[in-house]
Amino acid sequence: MEEKDLYSEISSIRNLMERSTRFISLSGLSGVMAGVYALIGAGIAYKLIYLKNDTDLLTYSYQTDIIRLFLVAILVLIFSVGTGVWLTVRKARRKGQSVWNQSSQSFLKSGALPLVTGGCFVLLLFMQGRFGIIAPGCLIFYGLALVSAGQHTYGDVKWLGLCEIALGLLATVLPGYGLLFWAFGFGVLHIVYGSAMHFKYDRENNAN
Repeated sequence: MEEKDLYSEISSIRNLMERSTRFISLSGLSGVMAGVYALIGAGIAYKLIYLKNDTDLLTYSYQTDIIRLFLVAILVLIFSVGTGVWLTVRKARRKGQSVWNQSSQSFLKSGALPLVTGGCFVLLLFMQGRFGIIAPGCLIFYGLALVSAGQHTYGDVKWLGLCEIALGLLATVLPGYGLLFWAFGFGVLHIVYGSAMHFKYDRENNAN
């Protein structure tokens, strides 16, 4: 057997094993778009909190601001998840793969517990008015979910999770900068991660 044929056979076996054990249909562009949505949401939140004009001050309502910020966060989540699902399904179809398989189910199950726990924790903080630690809580629990789910997909996801956890801990030490840390963690880090994933995996797969 020629060396070229042996390499091709080994590569095919490796790809087959990856498909059966790891969720490899994640789209790097979905990470980029999630980061863009997060930065837009952070910009809107900054405007609502810090850039009030005289008319806004006359009609200012603390509860109204909280509701608006909550709606902005929900919209960012909806757009991020929706775009992620759409791009992932599109990538899987291009590769002739099924999105809902054993590897994707393991991926979701592994990340579900820390993500749901974190969501409940943040909601309780919100209801109790402890807004100063909401951003660190979001980053830490999201990072834990990524590390847990990362064992069923590309290793880059795990490293993103570790960065999110570290950023969340730093945000806890430096109160008052929650929005800035939130924007960096969910915005900048996602764009960097998504771009790296796209050029490392998506373009390589398209070339093949």
